[in-house]
Amino acid sequence: MTPFLHLLQMLRALPKVHVDDMGPNRIVMSRIVTYMYLGWWVSWLQVVMLLLEEMRWWVVPMREKMKMKKKLRTIAVCADGVRLPLLHNADGHAGGSEVKGVRCLGLRMPRRSELRLGHGTTPRVAGATGLAPASEGEEEEEEEEEGGGMSEVGLISGKTVSLQTHGDESVESLRVRAQKALGVGKGRLVDSIGRVLDGGAPLKKARLQFQEPLTLQIRRVDVCGGKRAFAAILGDGSVVTWGDDDAGGDSSAVRDQLKNVQQIQAISLAFAAILRDGSVVTWGRCPGDKSSAVRDQMKNVRQLQATEGAFAAIREDGSVVTWGYAGLGGGDSRAVQDQLKNAQQVQASEGAFAAILGDGSVVTWGENRFGGDSSAVRDQLKNVQQVQATRHAFAAILGDGSVVTWGRAGFGGDSTAVRDQLKTVQQIQATHGAFAAILRDGSVVTWGDKRGGDSSAVRHQLKNVQQVQAAADAFAAILGDGSVVTWGSAGFGGDSSAVQDQLKNAQQVQATSMAFAAILMDGSVVTWGHAVSGGDSSGVRDQLKNVRQIQATSGAFAAILGDGSVVTWGHTGLGGDSSSVRDRLKTVQRIQSTSAAFAAILEDGSVVTWGNAGLGGDSSAVQNQLNRSYVNDEQ
Repeated sequence: MTPFLHLLQMLRALPKVHVDDMGPNRIVMSRIVTYMYLGWWVSWLQVVMLLLEEMRWWVVPMREKMKMKKKLRTIAVCADGVRLPLLHNADGHAGGSEVKGVRCLGLRMPRRSELRLGHGTTPRVAGATGLAPASEGEEEEEEEEEGGGMSEVGLISGKTVSLQTHGDESVESLRVRAQKALGVGKGRLVDSIGRVLDGGAPLKKARLQFQEPLTLQIRRVDVCGGKRAFAAILGDGSVVTWGDDDAGGDSSAVRDQLKNVQQIQAISLAFAAILRDGSVVTWGRCPGDKSSAVRDQMKNVRQLQATEGAFAAIREDGSVVTWGYAGLGGGDSRAVQDQLKNAQQVQASEGAFAAILGDGSVVTWGENRFGGDSSAVRDQLKNVQQVQATRHAFAAILGDGSVVTWGRAGFGGDSTAVRDQLKTVQQIQATHGAFAAILRDGSVVTWGDKRGGDSSAVRHQLKNVQQVQAAADAFAAILGDGSVVTWGSAGFGGDSSAVQDQLKNAQQVQATSMAFAAILMDGSVVTWGHAVSGGDSSGVRDQLKNVRQIQATSGAFAAILGDGSVVTWGHTGLGGDSSSVRDRLKTVQRIQSTSAAFAAILEDGSVVTWGNAGLGGDSSAVQNQLNRSYVNDEQ
């Protein structure tokens, strides 16, 4: 018999002491001493093997004891987020353990729970009203159901709550309770690996790991304005719509499909939404109703573009799917489908599309009078960088800074008169019927409809231009020194002579269809153009101070001030009068618009609307869904 086996036989012969009679640490330590005493003739590898064997003898009985006693597992979470275990008395109560100077005594805690300690000395469970000392003789019952116990749900900011759950409770129910406990709007539950949980599934089938923390993912409310209706993406990826029912304001027919929505694109009378899985859902008049013909193709979509009557979707593989009106709109792309490969981006006029391919070439389709036929310039459309459009024509900037145009001549489709000037073009802006190109040296070249296409009267002033804004039939350019130069139809804002001495240090310009508003460096605002459409702001001039940004409908302006309040002016029926909601317009972050109404998104994610009631100004029917969404979930 080898010395090793002889030693092992001696040790096995030692009397075993049950862990209930002798502390397991003392048993292990006594044997460790013995092993080290004999270690001079036993290799260290053999000692390690013996130690591992002895640890197994200790761990197994201890597990059995914990199971029989149903010993509680409690974790203390300090205010700074550090987690430490609490000691337990033999009866399973938390007791005698100090965490960051806070002593917790006699607290009965459920298994899988978290004791959350604030900055004071009063222990509490997050999401509950308090903790009561355990009653005499009260027995703990272990929850055996999968997905049961306590679930921790947190925000990205670090704020968390712990909620009692049951295996049969749905993910949706837990989401709603977490929203209320955390005091936030709609979100979606995500597990530790970033997987979005199915709201309809019970927790026991959600494949969650033991004590796996969940994250309530809250995205900001995004509002998309069509011509006559609004569509809002809520925090959980669902969609709420209001406005003209026939123009996309009613999405009830597709409500169950509008989940995990990533972005929304609008045309005049319809909407299309891209979901998280890349599929598309449409609703509204005509084009939305015709998407069923290509539904099987609408997968892995990454970008949407729209004319007045059709949609075009670019898929991940660069192919393009279209639907809507075949002629007026560009809904039928079958004639060029074999060319639509590796598409990078799509631009649209009122009734045609132009797609830039990966090799820099361009493919067009739709009505010829809207720019759908580019055959006359096909050989020139190489190395295209970007495309801009008026209602009836397109203009493409090439890699060398030159420009190629096509479409109706009177709407900018013919640029032969200025071709020699169109060099080193950096960007192009467009009115309904004219183009304005900013060159590298800061000068501007214009062509198209004379209402904007002819800038000869101010050409000598157009130097060091930084940006250009367009109304329906006029342009406004901000120069490097902050002054503003305008041209085009005088009644549409093309004449700013009445306020020229005020237009200094302009930072940005916004436009309705017939007027302009410039924000100056000091936060004040100067307006000009058609008075009723926002060109006259004299009635609110004293209020227009510390203005941060301006949004516009077709005939009114809305300015967000530094304190989050809003000032409006212009056509009262198109959003110029916000007096009915003035008290609610506080902490406003962003404003979106239809042609005749505004929607303001507040800091807390709620939405306030005003303007033409039938075109999106009245959101009372969906207000519960828009504001603090858990209130609606409870009803």
